[in-house]
Amino acid sequence: MTITQLIYAIAVAEHKNFTLAAEKTFVTQPTLSMQIQKLEEELGVLIFDRSIKPIQLTAIGEIIIKQAKTIVSESDRIKDLIDQEKGFVGGVFKLGIIPTVGPTLLPMFLKTFLNKYPKVNLIIEEYTTQEILIKLRNGHLDAAIVATPLQENDIVEKVLFYEPFVGYIPKEFNNFSKEITPEELDLKNLLLLQEGHCFRDGIINICSTSLEKPARHFTLESGSFETLINLSKEGLGYTLLPYLHTLGLPREDAGNLVSFKDPKPAREISLIHTKDELKLQIVEALYQVILSIIKGAIVFGDVKIISPKKK
Repeated sequence: MTITQLIYAIAVAEHKNFTLAAEKTFVTQPTLSMQIQKLEEELGVLIFDRSIKPIQLTAIGEIIIKQAKTIVSESDRIKDLIDQEKGFVGGVFKLGIIPTVGPTLLPMFLKTFLNKYPKVNLIIEEYTTQEILIKLRNGHLDAAIVATPLQENDIVEKVLFYEPFVGYIPKEFNNFSKEITPEELDLKNLLLLQEGHCFRDGIINICSTSLEKPARHFTLESGSFETLINLSKEGLGYTLLPYLHTLGLPREDAGNLVSFKDPKPAREISLIHTKDELKLQIVEALYQVILSIIKGAIVFGDVKIISPKKK
């Protein structure tokens, strides 16, 4: 029994397909199948039921794969401990990030991080928060940047910054005072991101009005802040933006920005990882670089943290 065989078995268990598992582990399908067959012969049991599609784990296979994940994780830990002892910051590091943070935060720190730690092969993938949690627990991500608090017992949250919400309100809707309060917002005129975005959930938590469907002649929930801004400029409503997204707006758009009164509603953005303590030297390096970049970018008064809505 080898670590490689266990890795192949875990891949088949996750993808329920030998061909796809081979692609994900960068080997040919015959090689992967042969190694798993050898593992089953050595153990004297069938790990997979190949008679049904998609392929399923047998009862004993469930137990074996659970233990295999622990063994592979502990093997990775040994390598990681050696890297930490040597002070080595490098290797493959998979970072997840939510779509409402990635476009603005990544350009701020990525070049600095890669220049400072050239031996890190950083792989960045955008997912929703729920997708990120699944991939963290399955070992497909090493860390992620999301809106918190999440209140997950197996997840460590390292707060990076607090990002205020800012109103993007064209003149025809701007009957507010110089600064607005959450109580003044009306969901009937509010354009939202689509379901699945925690930023959307935070906005709904801000509003004190009814959560019924908006009474207007169209319904649109976009995954793009740009789309929401363009619709607002056409007089179809107003929206809220994360503060960092407002920094790059053209001058004519910046004129439609309206701040909230203190304490400003804000979202907490954190670097998160599981408690297995793997690749902590890279996690800490990433954390410190982002902190050094962001601390001068957001300057505001008191904030009130709006957590993602629990479903």
